[in-house]
Amino acid sequence: MKLKHWVAFLSLTLIWGTSFLWIKIAVREIDPFSLVAFRLAFGLAGLAVFFPFRKPRIPREARVWASLAALGLLSSAIPWVAISWAETTIDSALASVLNGTVPLFTIVIAHLFLRDDRITSERVMGLLLGFAGVVVLTQRPGGTSASVVPEGAGFIGKGAMLLATLSYALGSVHARRNLHSVDALVQAFFSMVFSLVLIVGAIAAFGHGLAVPVRTDTWTALLWLGVLGAGVASLVFYVLLHAVGPTRASLVTYTIPVVGVTLGVLILSEKLDWHLVVGMFLIVAGVWAVNRR
Repeated sequence: MKLKHWVAFLSLTLIWGTSFLWIKIAVREIDPFSLVAFRLAFGLAGLAVFFPFRKPRIPREARVWASLAALGLLSSAIPWVAISWAETTIDSALASVLNGTVPLFTIVIAHLFLRDDRITSERVMGLLLGFAGVVVLTQRPGGTSASVVPEGAGFIGKGAMLLATLSYALGSVHARRNLHSVDALVQAFFSMVFSLVLIVGAIAAFGHGLAVPVRTDTWTALLWLGVLGAGVASLVFYVLLHAVGPTRASLVTYTIPVVGVTLGVLILSEKLDWHLVVGMFLIVAGVWAVNRR
């Protein structure tokens, strides 16, 4: 990974670092399908701004459009609804731990379908070290900014999180395998268009209608999750994905909890304890091991 790749990686860490907290705030007032619909709409609005500057080639091949539709299903429609629904039954700290299984799924799937992203003993060790670091971070006593509202951890909620992480992994490998020649902006924008169509269709089919929030904090959460978390971050992620491969790109899920606990120490004056030091050390060691030549 070059310097520009690390800048993209850290940008994703900062943007996505508070996502689970914002989701937890939003699902207090609106249902998961409405949350994802607003998130996609705001994300598309944010991405549309980039088209006059990048002027990407719009594909005409039916195969590419089918791949974009599949990417929308795997990378946003399924995982975003599953995560939003899961956070109605489990706390955001546990969600962030389970989200850390993305690289574990990704390395296996990438090994099966990609020639340039293979399983090695060093990579496996790095992924396990990083996942251990995520677990240590989220076990800090007294909670962190990533787990403001503790709730019971339901079995089905955990299953929904694992479905989301598996879908993320499949989507990353699918994009790398089938859309490597398509501009990252096109991938991010049109996959989200297909996702929005699916979500709106699901809302109409279930007949509960779109829930419009009235609380300011809910709108703030939706704007953050949409414009930055969906729009800007998706564009950056697809650029990174095709530059360094899905396994390395997926490591950002390990660094997401670091943002929550670090902000807790710097802004909320939470205690700097051994969980933070050991957890961050394991995550950094894991990321380093996976990226070693």
